[in-house]
This record gives sequence, structure tokens and C-alpha cells, in this order.
Amino acid sequence: MSEYVQIITTTDSRAAAAKIAVTLVKEKLAACVQVSGPISSTYEWKGKIEQAEEWVCAVKTRKDLYPRVEGRIKALHTYETPEIIALPITAGNPAYLAWIDEVTGNK
Repeated sequence: MSEYVQIITTTDSRAAAAKIAVTLVKEKLAACVQVSGPISSTYEWKGKIEQAEEWVCAVKTRKDLYPRVEGRIKALHTYETPEIIALPITAGNPAYLAWIDEVTGNK
């Protein structure tokens, strides 16, 4: 059985989020990418407090695919320094986890 992660990134538009989602699923780097938003983000960037409307991509995949997923997100992303973080999935429905393996080519 593989180890699994949920990778989170945010984008500046629904279209950018959709492009990331479709690319990752089409390339079998993710079993599922959920896009939600808009959300309101407040952060410091280059010494200034910024506020922005963003969309969140929640990517369900295998831990061993993280480097490739990160690379694709960076290649597709419009931000200079995009948020790309992985959270471990410590437990889950065994059938769902098996589906992640199947869809991402880890049979």
C-alpha cells in the first residue's frame, strides 16, 4: 500500500485552478483535485500586507508523486512563489486509497 498526501495550492483565478486540476488528473499525477473558492487571503508579501481573492486546489495523490506534482504546479502557476504544501493522509477509506493507486498508475 502506498503512502498518500493531500497537496494544497492557491491560485489567483478559477481558470488557473481549473488548468492545474485538469493537468494533474490528465497526467495521472492526481486521482482528484477539488477546487474551492473564492476565499479571502491576507498575507505579507515583500514587506506589505496584501489581501487577495484566491481559489484553493486540494490534490489527492501518492506521496512518491509529490516532486512531480510540485514541478507541474510550478510550471503552470502564475505566482512567483506559489503555496505548495503536502499534508499526510494518515488514515482513509481503504477503497478510496486503492482508487488513488489505481488512477495514478500504482496497481
